[in-house]
Amino acid sequence: MNIPFADFKVMHGELRDKLDAAYNAVVDSSYYIQGTQCKAFEEEYAKYCGTKHAIGVATGLDAIYLILRSMEIGEGDEVIVPSNTYIATALAVSYCGALPVFVEPEIETYNIDVKRIEEKITDKTKAIIAVHLQGRPADMDGVRKIADKYGLKVIEDAAQAHGSKYKGIRVGSLSDAAAFSFYPGKNLGALGDGGCVTTNDDELAAKVRAIGNYGSDYKYHHIYKGTNSRLDEMQAAFLRVKLPHLDRWNERRREIAARYLAEINNPVITLPPATNDEYEHIYHVFVIRCDKRDELEKYLADNGIGTVKHYPIPMHMQEAYADLNIPEGSLPIAEKISATVLSIPMYYGMTEEEVSYVIEKINAFE
Repeated sequence: MNIPFADFKVMHGELRDKLDAAYNAVVDSSYYIQGTQCKAFEEEYAKYCGTKHAIGVATGLDAIYLILRSMEIGEGDEVIVPSNTYIATALAVSYCGALPVFVEPEIETYNIDVKRIEEKITDKTKAIIAVHLQGRPADMDGVRKIADKYGLKVIEDAAQAHGSKYKGIRVGSLSDAAAFSFYPGKNLGALGDGGCVTTNDDELAAKVRAIGNYGSDYKYHHIYKGTNSRLDEMQAAFLRVKLPHLDRWNERRREIAARYLAEINNPVITLPPATNDEYEHIYHVFVIRCDKRDELEKYLADNGIGTVKHYPIPMHMQEAYADLNIPEGSLPIAEKISATVLSIPMYYGMTEEEVSYVIEKINAFE
């Protein structure tokens, strides 16, 4: 049996007629940027997240950058970032001229360890970015308590958490502003790049929209040194087709995860925490840990099972951040996670037989 790491054939096959109709509608409209599709999607996604505003942008990275710019975070400032996340979170801070300050995660959840944040706060700290990694919400009450104590902004990097909930409230509405990515592999993915910012702050929403549109609040009137970052009509139209199905797709992911959690029983494999009412995980990826990760990766590949290592080199050890002079061993939890995690197949469309095969092969690994 061959099981890819991810597959969109079933998902897109079920929606093919509607996706084709959305494509035709955009082509026939002759309006491809900042039209009715984007506006409608922004309204629908804001309602879904429970926020006043959703502003479509070009990528998830841009979404974080535009939030930081709108908060006037820049040269000489510091932003708390989890040491275990995709590099885009830190890059957005760097693009603003600020310094990303890495805080270690909890080894069990992979999310930022709230107990470690305060020791990294200085008089230069302006914000905390809480990443809902892999689709599991971060400890937002803990983050918010510290932010309130020190007068800091809170930003959610929700790029992997479309539809997940923290204590019954959807992510994207738990902070001053949140960033989403609609990269095709996300639980809510476009058919190309895309992203958005959600917020309840009217002023911040207006600034994000203007800075992402060349700094313009209306045509040919520029109030900021902006950039070009807009969600195009085609991707917005596709996202509108997919959004009504997101909760159903997430529920199927949780069903698969429940089987993995209940039936993978191998002493050399460490499983993630189960979802619960407080931290409603939507399993963008399902990540296991193994001290023999590379051997496991090869073994599963030999048995036709696709996997991905998220992420094999921690940010502080990337050449891009050599200028921070953070030596190996300084962030041991992020380093251990990077050396031992492996993401196994998790996608809408997996059959029970395929799930059983993955479980069988993982249990047989020695």
